[in-house]
Amino acid sequence: MYPFKFAPILKQTLWGGNKIIPFKHLDSDLKNVGESWEISDVEDNESVVINGSDAGLTLSDLIRKYKQDLIGEDNYARFGKKFPLLIKFIDAREDLSIQVHPNDVLAKKRSNSMGKTEMWYVISADDNAKLRSGFSQQITPKEYKERVYNHTFTDVLQEYDIKAGDVFFLPAGRVHSIGAGAFIAEIQQTSDITYRIYDFGRKDANGKPRELHTELAKDAINFEVLDDYRTLYESEKNEPVELVACPYFTTSVYDMDEEIYCDYSELDSFVIYICVEGKCHLKDNEGNELDLQAGETVLLPASIQDIAIKPSEGGVKILETYV
Repeated sequence: MYPFKFAPILKQTLWGGNKIIPFKHLDSDLKNVGESWEISDVEDNESVVINGSDAGLTLSDLIRKYKQDLIGEDNYARFGKKFPLLIKFIDAREDLSIQVHPNDVLAKKRSNSMGKTEMWYVISADDNAKLRSGFSQQITPKEYKERVYNHTFTDVLQEYDIKAGDVFFLPAGRVHSIGAGAFIAEIQQTSDITYRIYDFGRKDANGKPRELHTELAKDAINFEVLDDYRTLYESEKNEPVELVACPYFTTSVYDMDEEIYCDYSELDSFVIYICVEGKCHLKDNEGNELDLQAGETVLLPASIQDIAIKPSEGGVKILETYV
């Protein structure tokens, strides 16, 4: 086995912008691309391998073929043939809807699905770009519905000015939205369940108001109020800096201008690299070599024991995530 690259699944949206195509160095004239699904095992949106001897196989095909050697023994026992993570780039030209995702219990009950805990890493941000995450004051479920109907729901949400490198962890149940001008990498559980709470009165391509899921969302929302919803961390050169560690994924950032060596011999999991800046060269313990540049994502099988990352001149910044 070897490190896998996949064809991006591009999603045109009402709110999508023009950053994803050039960021990923794609030869495409698609407009309003809001999302690029980098690694996906969502039904009808399965990633397809584009490199090496397994080119043409879907992510599901890979799991059936390689089983625990691809995703790890514990992950295979826990998730079976379902790949547990969904990786995206998101470009918001306009504000996205305010939304919430269910936890595992509610998602299983309603949709026979995983829940949706996720995180954001800000790749870049226009002037005045913002993200909303969590409540700024305590409200009741009754007040929640009233505020949705009288268009004051945004008044009780915490809003943050953002810059490149900012991180937000979004456990299932946390109300959130991506603001205009934000360009982010998103790591999440494999789930496409979103309850749209508020959409600023926008209309779809047919001129109709977009559907809201006010009642479904109410049971999914965690109404707790925190002092700060950001994930704060200290940057460090040429060392992994852990950003998020939760039952669903662990993510670190590597900001490198010199070669480093990653030992995964004790890790019982696949590893995903998401390149958010610069370029590098990868070489694993089996002699497989691969170039990686900003906008690309690569899946390292659990069978890989170690890998050397050699940045190009100018350095590289990579998100590393695993279960």
